[in-house]
Amino acid sequence: METRTLYFLIFIPLAYLIGSIPTGIIIVKLTGGVDPRSAGSGNIGATNVGRTSGKMAGVFTLIGDLVKGALPTYGAFLLYPDTLFVSLIGLASFLGHLFPVYLKFKGGKGVATACGVMLVISPIATLLSASVFILLVAAKRYVSLGSMGAAAMMPVFLSFLTKGRPYLPVGVLISTLVILKHKENIRRLAEGKENKVGRK
Repeated sequence: METRTLYFLIFIPLAYLIGSIPTGIIIVKLTGGVDPRSAGSGNIGATNVGRTSGKMAGVFTLIGDLVKGALPTYGAFLLYPDTLFVSLIGLASFLGHLFPVYLKFKGGKGVATACGVMLVISPIATLLSASVFILLVAAKRYVSLGSMGAAAMMPVFLSFLTKGRPYLPVGVLISTLVILKHKENIRRLAEGKENKVGRK
């Protein structure tokens, strides 16, 4: 079996398993916080962990979720810098967060993990998307709206960057899944019931 095939067979499942690590749940267990699945929005991501277990728990969850997207993707670049391989590794770690095997495939919305993946693939596109997030949250005070706006703009920014353009397909797929995972937030936004930043 050729080396390329072995890389695909071994490291893509490994990236998925790394992405599946439930950072938020581990953090709250270590800090004595509340299980995010049974509080707030029920999401295991940094926003809900921060709301239910304190800002520091949220910050550590954010960092952990970023790292589990960035680390496998960066490793793929070092090991075998092929566009398809890097894309699939990044996608696998992202899908691990969305559908973690350790939590019966019930995961988070993937914003931070997607950010980690895309930060390695295209730092410029990621920083531009982060700017969209900051502007939307500052203007409207909805984290979910900022997340969806940033996700929607990621493929646009990739398409304008020479080094980012080869990763446009995975960027579109990840961005679409991020937005789809926010369907409940979209409903609450439409009903005027979505939590704003700073609201208890």
